[in-house]
Amino acid sequence: MSIVCVVGTDLGSTTTKSVILDEKGDIIGRGITNSRSDYDRAAQVSRSEAFITARFNLLQKEVEQAAGPEVLKRLLIAFRLEQTLAQLDRLHNLVKGAAAFGVPGGLSGAANEAIDEIISRIRKAELERFDEVNPDKRSDFFRDAVGSAWSSIAEEIGDPNGVNYDMLLGLYDKCIIQVENEPLALGFGDHIDNALERIGGSAEVTLGVKHAVETDFDVRGEVGTGYGRQRLPFPKEMIRSEILCHGLGASNMFGGTRTVLDIGGQDTKAIQVDSAGIVTSFQMNDRCAAGCGRYLGYIADEMNMGLHELGPLAQKSTHTVKINSTCTVFAGAELRERLSLGDKREDILAGLHRAIMLRAMSLLARSGGVDDEFTFTGGVANNPAAVAALKLLVAENYGDKTLNISPDSIYTGALGGAIFAHRSAN
Repeated sequence: MSIVCVVGTDLGSTTTKSVILDEKGDIIGRGITNSRSDYDRAAQVSRSEAFITARFNLLQKEVEQAAGPEVLKRLLIAFRLEQTLAQLDRLHNLVKGAAAFGVPGGLSGAANEAIDEIISRIRKAELERFDEVNPDKRSDFFRDAVGSAWSSIAEEIGDPNGVNYDMLLGLYDKCIIQVENEPLALGFGDHIDNALERIGGSAEVTLGVKHAVETDFDVRGEVGTGYGRQRLPFPKEMIRSEILCHGLGASNMFGGTRTVLDIGGQDTKAIQVDSAGIVTSFQMNDRCAAGCGRYLGYIADEMNMGLHELGPLAQKSTHTVKINSTCTVFAGAELRERLSLGDKREDILAGLHRAIMLRAMSLLARSGGVDDEFTFTGGVANNPAAVAALKLLVAENYGDKTLNISPDSIYTGALGGAIFAHRSAN
């Protein structure tokens, strides 16, 4: 079986996203990965992830009819586990190779044991997590999910006089980019077969898996956009601006959209669109990371927290601290000063989120204000404290407005690109 489709890829500064549309223009697959420094590879990985989800969508009807939705959900979880275990094995081999590079006679026994111990513990934890009924929410990215575990285990077993913590952490940092930049679609058949065996799938489920593995995707067009769009391997005429793609994508998600705010890793965009999703006005901040995802990432690093933890902690605030600067360069100094003065972390974070949204409100005002309906997109739209601060400021300045936020808002630019590709192919 062959499926005709098009692909849109949004190559952002921190994450790269791909969306696949079928002949009818319906979304059949989405993929995301960390961009890091290798834009070309990030595009390949996000694209491969989108085709993985497309294959799972093919499975959905057959598996749900044969065994129910819970089986499909369990199969996907098992598949992700198999991916993680394969990536762990790859990381294991790379770390040992990097550690042995230039070492006469190879690694010491202690170094080998330390590396093996870290990998073994992480592997055990992943298998235990698979058996949990409701595991704690965590990042979907391998680097983030495994990095904290690697760091804590390395700190525990590191020997200051031998295989120390800094060496173990340095090895991880040296190898992780290569691991996460390898397309996960490679070995899809093996991963899905192992996942099926892990959950003990029925004959009907096995047949559905076989159909999904054997399906071909006939790609008739691709459009690229985003911060690194000029690095995408597409013809020049198949590259579209971020502004156009985010405006069209938001309008497609929510038909009444007239104002779009997109806060990504490197820039903030305030966009006005008409009823067809055509951009009529915009303002963009791309000269400074202040008020963007990179800024929040820096704050998370300063606080030794995960990026996904910032919003929930800020929501626990009872007193919002006024932040004087959202400059990334000075953020660390002001953060440390506030902590030394006795301010609570949650109150500082509440102030930081409000300061970020005040910058966004300035862009919105210069672009033409906030019209109904108002759509918030980008990775920061998944931050509950950022959303709460934005709602409050919009209400204060523009009154009661409909604020749209999709759980898939991070894919808005890629969706816009895919729609442009679909139009060109038809």
